[in-house]
Amino acid sequence: MQEFRIADQTYESRLLIGTAGYPSFQIMTEAIAASGAEIATVAMRRVRFSDTSEENLFAILREHGMTILPNTAGCFTAKDAILTAQLAREALETSLIKLEVIGDEQTLFPDVEQLITAAEQLVEDGFTVLPYCNDDPITCKKLEDIGCAAVMPLGAPIGSGMGIRNPYNIQIIRDLVQIPLIIDAGVGTASDAAIAMELGCDGVLLNTAVAKSHRPVLMAEAMKKAVEAGRAAYLAGRIPRKLYATASSPIDGIID
Repeated sequence: MQEFRIADQTYESRLLIGTAGYPSFQIMTEAIAASGAEIATVAMRRVRFSDTSEENLFAILREHGMTILPNTAGCFTAKDAILTAQLAREALETSLIKLEVIGDEQTLFPDVEQLITAAEQLVEDGFTVLPYCNDDPITCKKLEDIGCAAVMPLGAPIGSGMGIRNPYNIQIIRDLVQIPLIIDAGVGTASDAAIAMELGCDGVLLNTAVAKSHRPVLMAEAMKKAVEAGRAAYLAGRIPRKLYATASSPIDGIID
């Protein structure tokens, strides 16, 4: 299959996974391993660098060859997100940043105005920016034009497990942007991940669907397979939808 590239780095897995909300540290590490993911996102707001367990998190992720993707979760202004990104770069020695600027505490929808402002500043400052955004084609195109390395529209509200609520917008975004398109938020189960990939997304980022499932390690394995299957189906090309049946076997030579 075609390689998955973000900026100047290539990956075999198209599944990106979060590190929050697992029943235990051990289950988290087992689930990440089962997922086959090569990129793990960590919210900088919950990290205490003086805490040994958090230091172990980074050590273990690096030990497994994971790319650490710090994110600005919990930021409500461009200024706050930019500061968090700068702290992440200094602490983790990476220019990668998953940019989140939230506009509402209940829905956790992005604040588009603040997001674009932060993205412009961070790109100018040399960051590789992966913005979490609405499933709005125009916003995604603007983020591409700014110089973001990918766009990461939500499939549904964060943690909702509602799946891809507007597949038509995702298809339009796929047509509009040339940079990687990664579904971020809303995935609830493996079929949601497969649908995202069948729509032409380059990857899926998820956390809650695995961390809060009854068996996180098994769900992580299911997500791995779903992403792979969805990508293969997209490349293979589905048959057209038809209202009426079309015989799959020839009718020539049937018995009168």
